[in-house]
Amino acid sequence: MSNHSGRRQVAGLPHWDRCAVMGVVNVTPDSFSDGGRWFDTTTAVKHGLDLVAQGADLVDVGGESTRPGATRVDEAEEIKRVIPVVRGLAAEGVTVSVDTMRASVAEQSLAAGATLVNDVSGGLADPAMIPVVAAAGAPFVVMHWRGFLEGGSIEGVYTDVVTEVAEELRARVEAVREGGVAADRVIVDPGLGFSKGADHDLALLARLDRVLALGHPVLVAASRKRFLGRVLAGPDGTPPPARERDAATAAVSALAAQAGAWAVRVHEVRATADAVRVTHAIAQARTTDPTSPEPGAHGAEGAR
Repeated sequence: MSNHSGRRQVAGLPHWDRCAVMGVVNVTPDSFSDGGRWFDTTTAVKHGLDLVAQGADLVDVGGESTRPGATRVDEAEEIKRVIPVVRGLAAEGVTVSVDTMRASVAEQSLAAGATLVNDVSGGLADPAMIPVVAAAGAPFVVMHWRGFLEGGSIEGVYTDVVTEVAEELRARVEAVREGGVAADRVIVDPGLGFSKGADHDLALLARLDRVLALGHPVLVAASRKRFLGRVLAGPDGTPPPARERDAATAAVSALAAQAGAWAVRVHEVRATADAVRVTHAIAQARTTDPTSPEPGAHGAEGAR
C-alpha cells in the first residue's frame, strides 16, 4: 500500500518520517462517536481499508467503548468483535493496533497479525497484560489512567494537571518496564478526556513538551472529544455533535505534529492526514536556506 512506503521498522516500533495518523475502527454498538456504524466484521474491515486509502498509517481496532458511563462487554464478546477484524486488516497489509484492556484480547490480536497494543489503562485493568505484551515483544501504548469512567463524576481533581499527569505516566512507564516491556517499545498517551475536564485537556496539549520529555514516543488522542465540543460551543453553550468536530480535530493534530507527537488517533482521517503532511512540509522548509528562494518564488503566483 502506497501510504505505508515511508514506514521504517525501529526495534519493533513503527516509525514514519512525520507524525503518523492512527485511524479508529470501533467494532462497538455504543461508541460516543460512531457507535454501531462499523459493528459487523465485513463493514469494519472495509472501513479500516477506507481509512488507509484516505491516509491512515495504522488502524486502531477496538471492541469495547471507553466513553464515560459505558458498560464493559464480557471477554468472549470482545474477542468475537475484534479478532476477525484484526485478522482481516492484517491480511491486507495494514499496520494494526488493538485497543483493549484485556490481556487475552491483546494476545489473540497479536497472534492474528496486530502490531501493537493500545491499552487505555496502561496495564492496570488486567494484571496479565504486561506479561503478555512483554512476552510478545510488542510495542505498548501506556495511557494516563485513573480508573474506569463510571459514576456521577468522571473528572479527576488536579492541583497541577501537567505535572501530575507527567509524573503518573513516568511511574506507570517504570512499572511497565519492570514488567519486561522494552523501553524502546513504550509509547505514552496523556489520556485526554479520561478523568479530565476541558481545561485539563487544553493544558496538556499546551504543554505537550512535558509529556515528550519522558523520552518516549507520544500518542495524542483528541478526536471529537468533549473539550473540543466545549471550545466550539455556540452562544447558548451547546456543543456541536461529535461528528462535527473533525476540523477542530485536524487543528489539534497539526499542533500535536508540530510539537513532536509520534502519532495522532482520529476518527475522520483525510483532514488530519493532510494537516500532518503540511506540518511536516513546513518543518522541512525551515531547514532550507531562506536566502536561496526557488526560481519564480516571487513571481506572478506570489503577487497580491
